[in-house]
Amino acid sequence: MTRSVRSKEPPPDNPLTTKEGWRRFVEHEPAPPVLLSAAERAALDERELLQQDDLRREYHASLPMVNTPTIRKVIATSRLLIQLNRNQISARRGVILSGASGTGKTTALTQLGRAHDLAIRKRHPRDRNRLPVVYVTVPPAATPKMLAKEFVRFFGLTFPIGANLTDIVDGVCATAAHVHVDLVLVDELHNLNLATRSGAEASDQLKYFAERLPVTFAYAGIDIESQGLFAGTRGRQIAGRFVVIPAAPFSHATADDQGTWRALVHTLESMLRLHNHRPNTLTELSENLFHRTGGMIGSLSQLIRGAAVLAIEDGSEKITKDLLDIVPIDYAAEQSERLTAPVRSSRRKQSA
Repeated sequence: MTRSVRSKEPPPDNPLTTKEGWRRFVEHEPAPPVLLSAAERAALDERELLQQDDLRREYHASLPMVNTPTIRKVIATSRLLIQLNRNQISARRGVILSGASGTGKTTALTQLGRAHDLAIRKRHPRDRNRLPVVYVTVPPAATPKMLAKEFVRFFGLTFPIGANLTDIVDGVCATAAHVHVDLVLVDELHNLNLATRSGAEASDQLKYFAERLPVTFAYAGIDIESQGLFAGTRGRQIAGRFVVIPAAPFSHATADDQGTWRALVHTLESMLRLHNHRPNTLTELSENLFHRTGGMIGSLSQLIRGAAVLAIEDGSEKITKDLLDIVPIDYAAEQSERLTAPVRSSRRKQSA
């Protein structure tokens, strides 16, 4: 079991933005390790015990993805658009996932790609050369050539030194058609600055790819609406062709919101493989976890995964509030906790 989990880890030189890294990501199915009984653990020698604990640390470090409402909406909307775009000659529709950092945009985008990739492979099980999904990121201060080279890197293409942009784009489009790409995922879209000449030209390059390739485009970026992407003539063209799906933090305002958040925490807790963890401990702490993370799915995942790893390392084998308190989280979540803390203190004072 140890060997099977480790063998599927993407090596560091094959990131998600290459076809090899993407394929490993799609094929990776994290299996929960068997939780041995006390008697079974007592029968293990020191090396076997270390291996077993190491396996559980690795599992908790990359817990399986929770199917959030945003992920479900992105997948449902994109699948519909892929169907509608299939026979379109031009002006194909796409999806833009926009929201603050930590709201799970990249996770939703990659889960969309994974679901589509697996569905296409199921439909064409013998076609191992088919690459239905491309995943690229927009580099900072992107130019048209830099953007085109991200596609080149994904496919692993090589061009002669001095190849011009037209040659590169032609090569990318020919390759995409040859391997039957029908969904292109573009992450970090906020790196496109339409206020600069190079950013505007890079945006035009994306639009050109969208015209040349018979595919559906799905973008993700931070607060796209406020980045000026929909401004001016170029922006109006983008706004007219893309559905915007907001990626927002979870809310805790209503009973329904609280129930949704509690269910999310419960799902993550049910995945834990710790020997002494009392079920529903985290679910009962769901309000505390909301204030600690600001309702950010990324922060919540980091908090629970980090606490699980620490619980194995310190031998307690259970997650408590004290353990959660020592897990470091991101700055945005810390700020959210500071904003909500006075409200909670005031309530305690009133109730006393």
